[in-house]
Amino acid sequence: MSDNELGLFLRNRREAVTPAEVGLPAGPRRRTPGLRRSELATLAGVSSEYLTRLEQGRDRHPSAAVLGALADILRLTPAERVHLHILTKGAGGGPCTSRGSVRTVRPTVRALLERLEPSPAVLVNGFGDLLAWTEGYERLARPLGLLDGEAPNVVRYVLADPRARDAYPDWERVADAQVVALKQGPLRHSPEGQALIHELTLTAGAEFTGRLERLAGLLPGRGVQRIVHPEAGELRLAYEMLDLPVDDAQRLVVHLPADPATAAALDRINSTGSGALRAVPA
Repeated sequence: MSDNELGLFLRNRREAVTPAEVGLPAGPRRRTPGLRRSELATLAGVSSEYLTRLEQGRDRHPSAAVLGALADILRLTPAERVHLHILTKGAGGGPCTSRGSVRTVRPTVRALLERLEPSPAVLVNGFGDLLAWTEGYERLARPLGLLDGEAPNVVRYVLADPRARDAYPDWERVADAQVVALKQGPLRHSPEGQALIHELTLTAGAEFTGRLERLAGLLPGRGVQRIVHPEAGELRLAYEMLDLPVDDAQRLVVHLPADPATAAALDRINSTGSGALRAVPA
């Protein structure tokens, strides 16, 4: 994993902003996308040399004023601004989070999962371990092989299990999201995280290591995911990710049918008698 997450994030966001978005003329044909480093520096009121140091990781503690200027020009969302703040505060290291400490499921969270039936819902920690799930999720994920083994892990499944490419028609996007989720969690700051990096480097190779070095940003908290289920066919599922308190280092992911065909397909594989699922606008 890159040890310069702040620089990677700034560079990726700079390359995603077009000159027109910040009132600059397009000018001659550009060799690289987005803003030039000199353009961003001028707009933010800093020198190109200073911005270079930030992007290369040679300066990791910019002032609040500089961060605010960069956030404005890069059109960062409120969530991205919080992420930028965390990256600067964590540049010198972060808390060591034990994998065991984030595997404990509180009774109230288990009770919440029970009340979400028959919707497919799952509790995931920062390492991608699947900790608890509804029966609706069991019927969705078990036939895919996602719940195989005593300690199922969604990152391991997506990146290293060949069945995942058949299960997810948009596999590239799903793989990107799983690695981004890892990078936002306790991956770098614990022995368990380093062990997971080592494992996936061996089992997934460049599909994992390339994403680890290249990707920066935030995990989408909602969206639509396509899954090919061996019994129900292709499903379109709208999902919402709900973060638990920071001490838990866990998130609850709830899936709902994104169209009537998916709602009908889920009802066909739902054997609990808990009631039919209705499609939600995606």
